[in-house]
Amino acid sequence: MSTRPSPAAPATLAPAAPDDLARGCSAALGSGAVHEDLTGAASHGLAGALGAAAPEDDPSAAPPPPRRRRGLGVLLGCGTALLGSLYFLVVGAALGPFLLWPRTRPDALRILMAGARRLTALERIRRSVFFGDRFPEHYKASDQKILRYLAVRCYTGLLCAVVIGLLGFGAVLAGLLVNGVARGSLGWDELLTQVVLGSVLLFLDVQGLYSLAALDTRTARECFGPSERELLQQRIDELAASRAAVVQAVDVERRRIERDLHDGVQQRLVALAMLLGRARRSRDPERADALLLQAHEESQGVLTELREVAWRVYPSALDSLGLQEALGGVAERCSIPLRIAFEVGAPLPKAVETAAYFVVSEAVTNAAKHSSATAIEVRVALTGARLAVRVEDNGKGGADPAGSGLAGLRGRVAALDGALHIDSPLGGPTTISAELPCA
Repeated sequence: MSTRPSPAAPATLAPAAPDDLARGCSAALGSGAVHEDLTGAASHGLAGALGAAAPEDDPSAAPPPPRRRRGLGVLLGCGTALLGSLYFLVVGAALGPFLLWPRTRPDALRILMAGARRLTALERIRRSVFFGDRFPEHYKASDQKILRYLAVRCYTGLLCAVVIGLLGFGAVLAGLLVNGVARGSLGWDELLTQVVLGSVLLFLDVQGLYSLAALDTRTARECFGPSERELLQQRIDELAASRAAVVQAVDVERRRIERDLHDGVQQRLVALAMLLGRARRSRDPERADALLLQAHEESQGVLTELREVAWRVYPSALDSLGLQEALGGVAERCSIPLRIAFEVGAPLPKAVETAAYFVVSEAVTNAAKHSSATAIEVRVALTGARLAVRVEDNGKGGADPAGSGLAGLRGRVAALDGALHIDSPLGGPTTISAELPCA
């Protein structure tokens, strides 16, 4: 950990970062269990209840429930499937005429969906309690998705009950076969035929249960969380918006650079040229020397301002000296006391270093220009595979998260699958924190 106080120096403007939309896919899901396997078969469903080993999608995930509990979940699923089938037969038949009449269809559909949502909530509890599934709490499925899920659930549950019944019937026949062998009433040829046929039927039953397990788990996850299609559409929308935002941000950045060069460096170069012209035309040697001295001082100022413009575009210290020294440059240029705690003990990806630098630079610049703060604290820490950046000032607060600078930072962080949080109540303090994945 290192700390660096900053001397008083002119504040610099941070570059505007590309504006982007934050990708809140994981946060929007609200649960890692749904996100980890939306496309695969069941990892711990009915197959586990029959004694099959469930594959582990995530080593850090919680262990699956005991097989006895999953077995009870299978049997309960058969019962809920029968309940759902009876509901659709009875209530659907009673509401059928009202569903066909356009004037009464909305009310009838509302009544039908009220019961369907209760049945869906029961299925959700069954999956959570007996199979350990976790689903997003704030995700609300559409009526069409719920009806489709219940239709598939009734089909798979009843079919699962039939398969389990066939397994039980096969077990009884196997017992009778063993009894017949023990009494000597079966010949070897008949025994061999029964064993072969029984083994084939047992294999088909087990494979059927595996397929039903995959279908049951997949449909539950698609109903109680975003489906593959919804996630893909959300990602497409985010990328389209990000592309438009990046193009806009690049144009804004170009205009800012042009304005800095035109209003700053170019005007000073014009003044330098005028001084040199006056010195060249002067007939008084002392006057010419004074003008040359003034031109020399002006050239030094032009070089300093040109370095500042280049530094705001991209600090070369990031490539040559690393993030810590680049942040030290921010501290040296800050006009108010700045304390930096740097707790990074491993190399960082270049993109992460760049994003972290601009988060600190923009936050410090805003605090120095608008917050009336007297002290700023910056903390950069690497925890596992995530870099945490936190900037806090004791100013008056009221920072606008939708402002161009902070919105650009949010886009820059989101482009790396990170998250930016802004807490700036009126009266302060203002805290800007960013989390950047380094893996």
